[in-house]
Amino acid sequence: MKNHDAILMISDSERDANMYYVTGFFAPDPFIYLQLSGGGKIMVMSDLEIDRAKAESKADRVLPATKYRKIAKDKGLENPLFKDILGEVILELGVKSFLVPANFPIQYADFLREKGYLVSFKPDPFIEERAIKTEEEVENIRRALKHTEEAMSLAIDMIRDSKIKNGYLSWHGDILTSEMVKKAINVKLLENGLLAQHTIVAGGDQCCDPHNQGTGPLRANQTLIIDIFPKDMQSGYYADLTRTVVKGHATDEMKKMYGAVFEAQEVVFRMARDGADCTGIHNEVQKSLEQSSFKTGEMNGRMQGFFHGTGHGVGLEIHEPPRMSITPSEAWGNKLKAGHVVTVEPGLYYLGKGGVRIEDLIVVTENGCENLTSFPKELEA
Repeated sequence: MKNHDAILMISDSERDANMYYVTGFFAPDPFIYLQLSGGGKIMVMSDLEIDRAKAESKADRVLPATKYRKIAKDKGLENPLFKDILGEVILELGVKSFLVPANFPIQYADFLREKGYLVSFKPDPFIEERAIKTEEEVENIRRALKHTEEAMSLAIDMIRDSKIKNGYLSWHGDILTSEMVKKAINVKLLENGLLAQHTIVAGGDQCCDPHNQGTGPLRANQTLIIDIFPKDMQSGYYADLTRTVVKGHATDEMKKMYGAVFEAQEVVFRMARDGADCTGIHNEVQKSLEQSSFKTGEMNGRMQGFFHGTGHGVGLEIHEPPRMSITPSEAWGNKLKAGHVVTVEPGLYYLGKGGVRIEDLIVVTENGCENLTSFPKELEA
């Protein structure tokens, strides 16, 4: 806020996590939010949303857009636009300079600058305090994770209860597919008020691309990665959970991969605490996997081994600060802090052998971390 009269944001809070964080109000259409340097949070809302915003939002004042449209019209504008409403609001408030997020719409930035206002942007993270979760936020994540674990249990039960026919999994007489398991997961989550997108149920070599959602029939005696990361539609907070299972017989190599990934998670659990270096943790995870004889690099024309980050923050977005990875983040800071909620998700991926990823959610504390995840880790279903 220093050297600026106000923070200014214009977006919808359904998709903009910063806007939802500061207002506590879900709205599908863009609206104006101002936070004055002298204190006071102001929202400018349409007639459709104004009464709900007054009842539900964190704003100190909720102003009617209709009032400022009329003012602009009285000044001679035949059909005032959204920018004209903004102009009348800030004229009334007497603010001259604004701090805006990096994704602030350029059409409004140009409008304000043409009118002589000072507009400066701050790169992400725009609302820095979002990274440190309150007890209420942790409980929101914990609740979302509980339902995610229920969906994971349903998925693994489907795999466990399936039959093996001609090398494929059979479910009630039909070939079990990635799509069938994903549908069961997503429906279960929806029944509990969570919305899942891009759920992963991938087997065999499909596992070797960590973001491959998986398609087609599921085979026996192959690793199956299940990654579920839904949003709680009531609170807006995400959960994230991954397990790897094999229906049938896991080879000794699969068991060794699984054991190495399991131990790599333990490295993080031992190191994570307030002040721990994010890149340092990632490097120790990489070292642990290499000491188990699992190398990372380009093999047969593609990356194999462990080639993604160890973890990322989770909150109102599925990927938030901080990031535990090979590249330090100057913008986000490279230290864990008490109150960070982060994933712990090392993995190994080799063509012809499949992939293994295990993912839990932890909350960082002053002297260590608390694992929010209670779902069991068993390779063979």
